[in-house]
Amino acid sequence: MTAPAAPHVLISGGGIAGPALAYWLNAAGWRTTVVERFASLRDAGQNIDVRGAGREVARRMGIEQTIARHTTGEVGTEFIDADGHSVARLPADRTAVDGATAELEILRGDLARIVHETTLPGTRYLFGDRITKLDDRGDQVRVRFETAGEETFDLVVIAEGLTSRTRALAFPDARMTHLGIYMAYLTVPRTAGDNDWWRWFHAPRRRQVTLRPDSLGTIRATLAFLSTVRGLEDLARPDQSSVLRSTFEGAGWQTPRILNELDTADYYFDAIGQMRLARWSTGRVALLGDSAYCAAPLSGMGSSLALTGAYVLAAELVTAGAHTTAFERYERRMRPYVAKAQKISPAVVRAAYPQTRAGIRALHVGARLAASSPAQRLALADRFSAPPADQITLPDFHPAGRVPAAS
Repeated sequence: MTAPAAPHVLISGGGIAGPALAYWLNAAGWRTTVVERFASLRDAGQNIDVRGAGREVARRMGIEQTIARHTTGEVGTEFIDADGHSVARLPADRTAVDGATAELEILRGDLARIVHETTLPGTRYLFGDRITKLDDRGDQVRVRFETAGEETFDLVVIAEGLTSRTRALAFPDARMTHLGIYMAYLTVPRTAGDNDWWRWFHAPRRRQVTLRPDSLGTIRATLAFLSTVRGLEDLARPDQSSVLRSTFEGAGWQTPRILNELDTADYYFDAIGQMRLARWSTGRVALLGDSAYCAAPLSGMGSSLALTGAYVLAAELVTAGAHTTAFERYERRMRPYVAKAQKISPAVVRAAYPQTRAGIRALHVGARLAASSPAQRLALADRFSAPPADQITLPDFHPAGRVPAAS
């Protein structure tokens, strides 16, 4: 008797969550195809971190030490005042959970490449393509691609970003919860005055400027601000540059240096928000990562949610027997973890982006308290800056003996 073919899962999104899911399904003997709309792996992206449960998943994948060899070298978080002086420093924590700066800080492109390599040669990749139609027939899903024609899969997992276009094919009512934050990300040349701290500068009128080291000898910069205006992310690039220049005029510190790069830097400008859905699956189609439960950069949890969600979804798919049961268990285990990561109140956002100089001084007082030795002993620093990265119990999932010894 011929053994039934292994399930074949289509994963839309070649970033971090999608390939991580492919790795675990491959390990269990499942077939995986990843479709990615970009023509190749994307090297772009800012600093991200791997912490808590996400770090444990990386260890189980056998990539924790590889990530450690490609970290940015960031030594901690530093608050800067209007004169460019250091107000407070929070050194990188060396625990599995970490504070604002984690031990495993890495460029997004580097982490995506590392995870991608774990899936080879088992995963088939369709670069430069995308899904244009999903036809869930109950027992299988018929998929139409923009260039690769049509194909049938047992399951489809959409592991794209917050503004995923593919998600709309299965979840047409999905809408982002806007946090009122806009952020521009860009890379600027490193100068002799730069260091290896993640430097935060706050200017009145809810403006924030940061500089972070990377592993390439350059500096990753952000310009962030609060606004009640919606739709700025849809403006043409020249108009976005005009908005940034007018918004940050006179902000101080290193702002002119960053604004001078807008005409030549390939920067990324976006609205910051969260994705909150009543369900992460419909029929044979499920959501994973930011397209399901984006928590926003302010949470510090994006990559950890991606890795953890991929591991949990794979474990449930392999062990549950039926995809409906697997999707239910996946949501049941992940939702409390996601809810904690998404718990960002408007008051927290306003505190992170003070309106007045008095508000900035209050923020700096809190930073000094968190950085003080007594506060460190009382773990106030963790409560000041650390996300709930370890607050989930991972399933005991060991496909094909892939869980390595502690590294």
